[in-house]
Amino acid sequence: MRRPEPVQIVKQRRDAALQRLVAGVPYIQFLGIEIDRRGDELTGVLPYDEKLIGNPMLPALHGGVTAAFLEVTAIMELTWSMTWEDMEAGKITDDAPRVVLPKTIDFTVDYLRTGLPRDAYARARVTRSGRRYASVNVEAWQDNRTRLFAQATGHFLMPQRDV
Repeated sequence: MRRPEPVQIVKQRRDAALQRLVAGVPYIQFLGIEIDRRGDELTGVLPYDEKLIGNPMLPALHGGVTAAFLEVTAIMELTWSMTWEDMEAGKITDDAPRVVLPKTIDFTVDYLRTGLPRDAYARARVTRSGRRYASVNVEAWQDNRTRLFAQATGHFLMPQRDV
């Protein structure tokens, strides 16, 4: 019988897989988005940067940046949930091929209040995930998790998976 791997090794492998996934999308680096992992839960982090301001008179985060942040968080959540399953099943190794990301079918953003010039956070929840289609809800906040500044719903075409 094979001995289980130490928890630190498993955690390092998962963190490395997530970082490879994030590094594979240049737009994530352009916006400065970070993805924080705690177990199987991901939180998108958008650190404040002056280039993200759309209206310097308020100042307020640009609406396109807000929408992109929510969409990136949703796509990373969907992709990570597939990757997580494959890692747990032993299908992914360190030299695994690049992951194909889900494609956006539609994405609707509700701007609830002004995005202030400070760090923002987002969490996505997959509400339906099938072989071909997935639906995701995303919420974004800044200082207070219960005081959302934006939320979104997206539908995505899932990539073909090896069975």
